[in-house]
Formats: sequence, C-alpha cells, structure tokens
Amino acid sequence: MSETFRVLHVCTGNICRSPMAEALMRDGLRARGVQGAFTVTSAGTWGHSGSPMEPHALATLAAAGVDGADFHARELVAEHVAGADLVLAATREHRAAAVVLQPRAAARTFTLREFARLAAAVDPASLPEVDVVERARALVRAAAGKRGLVPPASPKDDDLADPYHAPESAFQACAALVQQALRGPLDLLAGPAAT
Repeated sequence: MSETFRVLHVCTGNICRSPMAEALMRDGLRARGVQGAFTVTSAGTWGHSGSPMEPHALATLAAAGVDGADFHARELVAEHVAGADLVLAATREHRAAAVVLQPRAAARTFTLREFARLAAAVDPASLPEVDVVERARALVRAAAGKRGLVPPASPKDDDLADPYHAPESAFQACAALVQQALRGPLDLLAGPAAT
C-alpha cells in the first residue's frame, strides 16, 4: 500500500475542469491539515500535453486564492488510472474513458459530482478514524457500495459542463460547482484529523 492516497482528476483537455479541480482539492486538503496524506494530479482524455491552464481557469483560481501558474497539462494513459486510489472525472464520458483504459479501476472511478452524491450517503462513523489514508480508501469502497442506491435526479446532474471557449463567468460557475462537490468528500476524507 502506498503511504499517500492518490487522487486523479480527469477531463478532456486537462486545461480547464480537471486542473481547477486538482488545485481546489489540494487547497481544500491543505485547509483541513491533511494535505501530506494525499497526492492530487490530473490528466485529459485529449490532453494538451505541456500546455498551461486556460487563462480564465487561472484567473478563477487566483480569485479563490489558489495558484495554478506552475501547471502543465498531460494526456491520460492507463498507468495514471492504475496508479490512482480514486479517479474523479468531469463527466460520465470521462469516467468511461478512464475505465476503458483500466477496467479494474471501475469501482474507484466516479464523476466528481457522482462521488459527492454517493459519499453524502456514507455514515462517517463507519470510516476508520486513525489513519487518513485508510479512511480515504474506506470512503471510496463505501461510496462504490452506494451505486444504484442514491440515483441523481437526472444523469446529467453527475457531469460538470465544459467552460472551454466560454466567458470567465462559465469558469467561475464551474469552479463553484467543483468546490460544492468537493466540500462533503473532503470533510469525510479528512475526518477527525481535520484541523
């Protein structure tokens, strides 16, 4: 078992949604005092390898006090999925693409909004309290066990709309949805260890 819990965010180009989610998740883990237990990365199914984040994405993160300037996009490969303890995709299409690359990862691959919905149905008392990494692994197993039991109002409710080529307001709306979706899972991941 690894010493850290590895989270992989996936979108199309790895220049908008997934790098914003990566940066916002890191920031959320840091705010809860558990960032050392996690490695958070991202990749794109049609990754613009080496590209920086979209300017509107950077500006949106900066407005939230998060620095994304050192980011460089990469294309998703099977090894990224295989090496992740949790894969959080922007949409159902991205979730499917990750599972095609690594079928064994199906039980630990969700859309971000799906994971938030399923994690909200998990009893926090059922998760281990002492070890943050073990707690995170238990949360993924428990969330996977809720599949089919807590359906979305509409399947598209599990997707994050793509703000690419849209005004900065679309990036801000996307980031707000990401932060909303991350809040519950981050609290559960951090658990009693949160500061």
